[in-house]
Amino acid sequence: MANINPLPEVTASPAVQAAFEKHRTQYNARITNMKATLAHSLPAFEIYMEWYRLYDSMKAILGERLAYLYAYSISKGSDCPLCTTFFRKIIIDNGERPEDIRFTPHEQLIMEFGSGLSLHHGKTDPALFKEVSRHYTIPQVVDLIAFAGQMIATNVFANATETDIDDYLQPYLSFNQNTSSHGQ
Repeated sequence: MANINPLPEVTASPAVQAAFEKHRTQYNARITNMKATLAHSLPAFEIYMEWYRLYDSMKAILGERLAYLYAYSISKGSDCPLCTTFFRKIIIDNGERPEDIRFTPHEQLIMEFGSGLSLHHGKTDPALFKEVSRHYTIPQVVDLIAFAGQMIATNVFANATETDIDDYLQPYLSFNQNTSSHGQ
């Protein structure tokens, strides 16, 4: 059970309702339990929705597949059931099983970078950082790190509020998540 219930859209202020509509229109995205929980604070909602701009940068830098795999590695490293399930859905809907993905050496590098940032609170192994920096420009590395930070912030919020996993994500839960004691 969530620590903070999502704000029902019908009781939201006109400013929040306008922010929801803008988000739906701009990103063709639904208002999820986490977004509706964030909406208890309009500035929090607006700041967290900037995630989408950084995610667009990730897709431009890494390509669509590696961008969602990178986000998955960060969410998994943060032990965030909600966000991990969100990216499991994307992986599965794109024809792969998260447990069976075979990575190229470059993909493995990016996966280790993402999970390492979340597991080690932003610290990275110098050799890993150097290797990532060989493949990307400084602005791209900044975006990779900034996106990881935004993803980790999202993971922290979802975990701290124990946001309930949306119904549309339920079929994508991993076995371990299906047997957990709370309904994140």
